[in-house]
Amino acid sequence: MNYKKIQKTLDKFSRKRNWKQFHTPKNLSMALSVEFSELIEIFQWSNSGGLEEIKDKKIRKNIEEEIADIFVYLLRLCDVINIDIEKAIKNKIDINELKYPIDKSFDSSKKYKDL
Repeated sequence: MNYKKIQKTLDKFSRKRNWKQFHTPKNLSMALSVEFSELIEIFQWSNSGGLEEIKDKKIRKNIEEEIADIFVYLLRLCDVINIDIEKAIKNKIDINELKYPIDKSFDSSKKYKDL
């Protein structure tokens, strides 16, 4: 995936509609939170942890749309505040490698401070 190409497409979409004025870090963060909430709502009362819902084509399409909304807002936020998401992810993986050594975290869902 070429996320920079997607960011350019999103920026062009935004500029054509004169929406850049609304795409502040605060507004994008809030929109991101709303979209996450909409994804969470799909699974809220699931007895299977969501495993049954993903088998239903209509629900799965809704899940895909919410995930796309989340990713779009996240990419817009990164673009607006000039964060290289690929670099940020690589850095976070390196940090997590240290926080969650295999010998302590294997087969455990505990937070790093509880290992």
